[in-house]
Amino acid sequence: MAHTTEKIRRRYDRIAPLFSKMDRMVSDKYRAELIRHAHGEVLEVGVGTGANLKFYPADVKVTAIDFSPRMLSYAQARVNKSPANIRLLQMDVQHLQFDDNSFDTVVSTCVFCSVPDPITGLREIHRVLKPSGHLLMIEHMLSDHLPIALVLHLLNPFTVRLTGANVNRRTMDNLRIAGFAIQEMRYIALSDVFRLIVATPNK
Repeated sequence: MAHTTEKIRRRYDRIAPLFSKMDRMVSDKYRAELIRHAHGEVLEVGVGTGANLKFYPADVKVTAIDFSPRMLSYAQARVNKSPANIRLLQMDVQHLQFDDNSFDTVVSTCVFCSVPDPITGLREIHRVLKPSGHLLMIEHMLSDHLPIALVLHLLNPFTVRLTGANVNRRTMDNLRIAGFAIQEMRYIALSDVFRLIVATPNK
């Protein structure tokens, strides 16, 4: 697993200069809508080049992590454009270096397609999230519609090889396995592939 993680990290270091264009797969409209629900102590996992940072309000404290140092170097340029108090850390969501029950909100946008062990990453989020906290996600995943799902399965070997991103993850199932209850789920793009999700830790 460590070897896989390192390989994906190198890929994301390599594509970091192009990632601001790839960020446009998720519109600012939905990013802003998601971030509106963030409050208190916030952890953003997989911050990438920082596309979400400008949407955080001044009354939150944000810790934003990514396993790619080059991604973080691009995100740093966006920190000063946000009214929020933001710190950037290099860290792997599969091994979060925070105490249990540390955060009121965790944010993730298009991250769990590339985490080598997504259930481990989600369980780590569950651990550091307060029992009253919320996980806010925009993720792309395997469609429930068979024709679209078949296309995604066919594309997956190519997307993994190019970027380390899987386009056929069953993220809704992974959330439940990791101990989350789904409070809200909406389809936002490409039929049911891109989804906005609000989840809470099961007690």
